[in-house]
Amino acid sequence: MYSSFQIAIKYFHYWITASNGKGHGIHSPFVYQLVRNVFNNKQSTPELMDIEKIRKELLACDQMIEVEDFGAGSVSGLKQHRKIKDIARYSLKSPKYARLLFHLARYINAENIVELGTSLGITTAYLAASNPNTKVISLEGAPAVVEFASVQFRKLQLQNISLVQGQFDESLDGYFVQNLSSYDLVYIDGNHTYEATLRYFHFFLPLINEHTLMVFDDIHWSEGMERAWEEIKRDPAVTLTIDIFFIGLVFFRKTQLIPQHFTIRY
Repeated sequence: MYSSFQIAIKYFHYWITASNGKGHGIHSPFVYQLVRNVFNNKQSTPELMDIEKIRKELLACDQMIEVEDFGAGSVSGLKQHRKIKDIARYSLKSPKYARLLFHLARYINAENIVELGTSLGITTAYLAASNPNTKVISLEGAPAVVEFASVQFRKLQLQNISLVQGQFDESLDGYFVQNLSSYDLVYIDGNHTYEATLRYFHFFLPLINEHTLMVFDDIHWSEGMERAWEEIKRDPAVTLTIDIFFIGLVFFRKTQLIPQHFTIRY
């Protein structure tokens, strides 16, 4: 992974070269409307405020749980005890980006959502809150984390979430091959390596529809993630991408004949 200094330099370059975050000068009606209606939507809801109350509780929670780390840079299956508040501090998506995922899911009217990387369940809750009829499937490797996230979902009375515990590759082969469906939103936030990111991308390609949105987290986290992002952009199935630095959005709109790639300030 890049150092904090390297990421800061990359972020500065992104900020001064990206397109206007209000939509000015964006020559794509679809992207313009997305920026205006989603990127600039600061609206909250009672459900989101309840989720943020849970976040505050997690950030103050001294409870220890055993975590198995299967992600990039880890020794596979390495177990360690960590405080909930430390996991919350370093692993949870910020309110700004969690709210963006909520509004994206609502904007595209996502009925079937899959998330790779539940963590403590805050982002999962945001996705599930986008529509009570939405079905969210979330994969997480660590059993103790799955159990803890389940408690948070019960507190929030979210009943439209299915948790699948296990290493991603095993869960994908075991769960999704048996439950073939089309997914409207795929959020990939785990195992940030070049090989794994491309593997997950290609796994879900047969399970998309024309309106599917794939979201990749931390696309500038490392050289490998940046290479994976560039390869995803070049895939023939991809017709539109939006780079907002910490997150990359990928669309497969068949009505768009010429692929377009945007970097937008967010």
